[in-house]
Amino acid sequence: MMKRILALLMAMMLLTAPALAETDGRTRLVYSYWGTADEAKSTQASLDAYNASQDEVYVELMLIPNESYTSELQRRNALNTMGIEANMPDCGIMQESGVLGFAANGLLADVSAMYAEAGSAPMDCVTFKRGGTPVAYSSSTGTLILYYNRDIFDAAGVAYPPTTAESAWTWEEFIEVARQLTLDQNGLHPGDEGFDPEHIVQYGCAVDHFTWQLEVWAHANGGRWFAEDGSGCVINRPEAIEAIQRIADLTLKEHVQPFSDGTSANGLQDSFLNGNVAMATGGTWNIGTCLGSADINYGIAVLPKMTNAATIATSGPQVIFSRSKQMDAAFDFIRWYTKEENCWPLIESGIWMPLLQKYYTNEDYINQWLQDPDFALKDDYTVARSVLVDYTLSCAVSAGWYYTPNTNLFMEALCETLKPVWTGEQTAQEVIDAAFDELNKTIQEDF
Repeated sequence: MMKRILALLMAMMLLTAPALAETDGRTRLVYSYWGTADEAKSTQASLDAYNASQDEVYVELMLIPNESYTSELQRRNALNTMGIEANMPDCGIMQESGVLGFAANGLLADVSAMYAEAGSAPMDCVTFKRGGTPVAYSSSTGTLILYYNRDIFDAAGVAYPPTTAESAWTWEEFIEVARQLTLDQNGLHPGDEGFDPEHIVQYGCAVDHFTWQLEVWAHANGGRWFAEDGSGCVINRPEAIEAIQRIADLTLKEHVQPFSDGTSANGLQDSFLNGNVAMATGGTWNIGTCLGSADINYGIAVLPKMTNAATIATSGPQVIFSRSKQMDAAFDFIRWYTKEENCWPLIESGIWMPLLQKYYTNEDYINQWLQDPDFALKDDYTVARSVLVDYTLSCAVSAGWYYTPNTNLFMEALCETLKPVWTGEQTAQEVIDAAFDELNKTIQEDF
């Protein structure tokens, strides 16, 4: 990867931004960010609060597109290595898949003691580790859940999805409900005589095919994609392969899910927000990033299980770049910024869930969050408590990039590998068998 970047350096030099100057005598920090417009607005509100809280440091937001975030930071770092000023940020929210590579190459400052005096630490499922040692912490706790359209359920007279891990639907129950909520242009359901799969007007479900989100189903089927120590890929095991095929069959055999080729990062937006999909999987951050402004009467629930209840936890990590010339100021800011009370606009909006474990185990902190009158999720407290707190505590596992290097390369390769599965041209078994060696090579640590 680094060789490809170096080959492009000279062509990119003209795009390099100049370093920022100090203003009003303050130390200026640059905080890099890759989020959506809604997230950036809430983030800027937190930065404004920090800038107003003292007169020694001013933090400025640097927006870099999500799809080029890691490569752009690699480019800037490489230019700096060559003695060419490239405006490398001091700190920022890192793209998850880039953390271990940056840490391996000494590009991240040591933040392992960040929460030593906080009285509570982030949960293990949102702690990035290299060789078992923390190298970064997520900025929040986000999990995958099930969203459902209450109006569609009510019109069909179907009970809402379960909200506890103990009562989670089996995969067969999930499919049966999805059938009841899928309609062709004549009002027929899959399995009805005369059902027309070519003219479906309402789908029962949409399981996000965006590659990293598919990992949750391996865990829900008793498997995983990566070895626990991050040393290799185990996606070729039966549990993982079966899980992928089951997702494909929701479209190919059950006719309850619209087609997706897995290349879109907007699964919920492209399906559920259209108003003709009864259930869709997505991250808890969607409460604030897209559903808050959508005209949909939605509720939240736990994911269905295959053999066991499981969800994936992930969120962009807050990091300090080792090239920062204002290291102490950067540490002070990140310490301030990652305190829930200082990024409360992001929590209140539903974009972030709290980071520290005490917000999931201490009643006072749980209520501070879920009973906030301005909390974006307008749902029953019991439901919010069950899905956002209890489910996270009992069922959340780390996404692969918390402990496995180069998952960005793995995900890119897997996305291409799975395309024939989504169209039905090949089975999950066939494509994984053929591509496994190459998939496994992608995560061998070579930055």
